[in-house]
Amino acid sequence: MGTKVKETVIEYSILTVATIILVIGVYVFKFPNNFSFGGVTGFAVILSKVLHLSASDYTFILNIALLIVGFIFLGRSFGVKTVYVSLLTSFGLSFMERAFPMSAPLTNEPVLELMFAIFLPALSAAIFFNVGASGGGTDIIAMILKKYSTFNIGTALFLVDFFITVAAFVVFDPQTGLFSFCGLLAKSLVIDGVIESINLCKYFTVVCDDPEPICEFIFKELNRSATVYHAEGAFTHKEKTVILTVMKRSQAVQLRNFIRKTQPSAFMLITNSSEIIGKGFRGFN
Repeated sequence: MGTKVKETVIEYSILTVATIILVIGVYVFKFPNNFSFGGVTGFAVILSKVLHLSASDYTFILNIALLIVGFIFLGRSFGVKTVYVSLLTSFGLSFMERAFPMSAPLTNEPVLELMFAIFLPALSAAIFFNVGASGGGTDIIAMILKKYSTFNIGTALFLVDFFITVAAFVVFDPQTGLFSFCGLLAKSLVIDGVIESINLCKYFTVVCDDPEPICEFIFKELNRSATVYHAEGAFTHKEKTVILTVMKRSQAVQLRNFIRKTQPSAFMLITNSSEIIGKGFRGFN
């Protein structure tokens, strides 16, 4: 299997797992509780109450309609991944409705269910973002607005989600509306937090006397690289070497322990970073 094919298989496997997480979060926790905090699934919940078809069916209809609109206005720039995720979500919700019908919420704890209704779709959205994909739905509207208008996309989508949430107060009851409003406020915060957690790396600044063993450990054991430059201690005027390197959290623990064991006098500054662009990380061609 070629490298390109292997990468594609891995990428679509990740998209499939993320979509399954989305489907479970929406079908098991969002739909039965009538949580309507925006997006296609939130609008589908409102429509299912007013027009008496299931939320899964309305999600399917809306996603297909938005895909058609996307092809009309965006053409090939629309994105195969977005089409894949959108169709898989629609079929997944329809399958769940027929294979595992739910006539009531899973538990009697709406706050607990709201947490899962927020976290699972947010987790999937963060994974989509991390592999350069989109969940479809209202993201398609955002793509169209970005291409053909000067609207602030974030504000426009928030207003759409806000009006859907307000509709929950009218269509259902104040409790459902308030839960939906809490979900709307928490959704973007959770997505940002999950994305940062997924991409979190450790940035090392190591000041030491003997850089060779440390660099060798970084190259051979951790399969990373580093930048080395010479410095001078401000008080002692003694020559020092500074090593700069970035790595994943699990590797960072290994490097920290190695330096503490082999060069206990070395000075380490370890910083969190969620946006590393370059070879071995993101955005490198």
